[in-house]
Amino acid sequence: MPLSQSSDLPEGSQWRYSEFLNAVKKGKVERVRFSKDGSALQLTAVDGRRATVIVPNDPDLIDILAMNGVDISVSEGESGNGLFNFIGNLLFPLLAFAGLFFLFRRAQGGPGGPGGLGGPMDFGRSKSKFQEVPETGVTFADVAGADQAKLELQEVVDFLKNPDKYTALGAKIPKGCLLVGPPGTGKTLLARAVAGEAGVPFFSCAASEFVELFVGVGASRVRDLFEKAKSKAPCIVFIDEIDAVGRQRGAGLGGGNDEREQTINQLLTEMDGFSGNSGVIVLAATNRPDVLDAALLRPGRFDRQVTVDRPDVAGRVKILQVHSRGKALAKDVDFEKIARRTPGFTGADLQNLMNEAAILAARRELKEISKDEISDALERIIAGPEKKNAVVSDEKKKLVAYHEAGHALVGALMPEYDPVAKISIIPRGQAGGLTFFAPSEERLESGLYSRSYLENQMAVALGGRIAEEVIFGEENVTTGASNDFMQVSRVARQMVERFGFSKKIGQVAIGGGGGNPFLGQQMSSQKDYSMATADVVDAEVRDLVETAYSRAKQIITTHIDILHKLAQLLIEKETVDGEEFMSLFIDGKAELYVS
Repeated sequence: MPLSQSSDLPEGSQWRYSEFLNAVKKGKVERVRFSKDGSALQLTAVDGRRATVIVPNDPDLIDILAMNGVDISVSEGESGNGLFNFIGNLLFPLLAFAGLFFLFRRAQGGPGGPGGLGGPMDFGRSKSKFQEVPETGVTFADVAGADQAKLELQEVVDFLKNPDKYTALGAKIPKGCLLVGPPGTGKTLLARAVAGEAGVPFFSCAASEFVELFVGVGASRVRDLFEKAKSKAPCIVFIDEIDAVGRQRGAGLGGGNDEREQTINQLLTEMDGFSGNSGVIVLAATNRPDVLDAALLRPGRFDRQVTVDRPDVAGRVKILQVHSRGKALAKDVDFEKIARRTPGFTGADLQNLMNEAAILAARRELKEISKDEISDALERIIAGPEKKNAVVSDEKKKLVAYHEAGHALVGALMPEYDPVAKISIIPRGQAGGLTFFAPSEERLESGLYSRSYLENQMAVALGGRIAEEVIFGEENVTTGASNDFMQVSRVARQMVERFGFSKKIGQVAIGGGGGNPFLGQQMSSQKDYSMATADVVDAEVRDLVETAYSRAKQIITTHIDILHKLAQLLIEKETVDGEEFMSLFIDGKAELYVS
């Protein structure tokens, strides 16, 4: 070929598509051969050179080649690959189908199905943890603040250790024991203690482990768990958070859940069915007994319900002593005082308190944990971490001081109200300042609040806003009392709608909440009264709030000198404890109602 025909052709065996088109239009491409899928082609130039080109989706390409006299052909592929490609295309869906079929068979087959693979393929097998000789490391000596619950469970341990003592008198061993109580009260710890004391084989699992994607897996795992337990009887089976599968059957939001219902049906059958489960005691824990199915709670299944409630003062002292083991404590630490400052705290809360105090002591490079670290840890848990780097102006500091002084002053002078424990204007969390009261242990345990106490509570909540009005004027009050108003409105409305503290409404409960047993909380509220009654309710709520406002304002204006002294003390020290606060009243000769 003459040099002039090939000198401007691209170099190399791979051409760009634009280079290929230019060569075609100049008549320098003799023939092309397309791949079977049309994504590439092999060209032969007029000088005999060969090259490949990646072909984009160009509908005009064939016309361009034909106009320039290029010979066009399509590769038929290698004849030996046809059968191979066909088999390859079918292989993946066949394997996928076979795998899914195998998984479903495993899920439905339960313990009687094919076995031998183990590991992640055991969908139908229980995931419970088994200990032939329980090594929980916990006994009843490690459980504090739950004496009544321990007494009930010690009988269960005795049933397992000495069954003949009971069967000789015709008594039947309880089949199940349900531990009920708020989160953090030690239900799981008690179950571990029962296992440690009884010394019998112990199976433990979470109820959520029963439920899987495939229908039938939960029921299969329940069967497998109880078959294992029966082979090791006498033994204990512990199911944590049983409300995950034991919720009431029937219609709920979105209809029923077949997998969940199959699981609970199987659990009911295993606990008290035709086959029986002699020698297997089932312990379960929940903080939502109200959502459990009635068939689960009847005698013969969970014969006993043990309430594990929040500990009282004596219980909190014992719990603090347990969680102080291994910690270096200063001599000024008084567990009695700490227990009285932590009403309503659970065992988990107190454990967290002591741990936070230890962390604070380490952060401050101390060798011992003093009462200051415990006090600071308590405030951190209740109100959030202290904002040490917050820049607070003198004006804001003064306003917060008078606001908190208003709360404390009204609270101290209200009859039969909770004593003031501490006042602080150090910013914590979302609050610019806080006034801590020491609630009555008796009121917290009984849950009974008098009308006068609730009226005092509203007045105390309004004390901060009133102090701002009196000192700075109505035009300079701030939004700092927004949470106080929410609390006041909630208490006043409950007094009218639920507690029968309104003469116009009477001793009736109206405006019940609408809930659903499948929901952990009420999702909506309904008004079961007329618009006319709603107007009366609003008027009564407003009247209660206005009365509380008048009482609080009278106290603040009458004892304005003590308000000034307390605010000034807060500005200087930022924190005032209860004893120092009470000394202001003694000096001011104010009439105290606080015992």
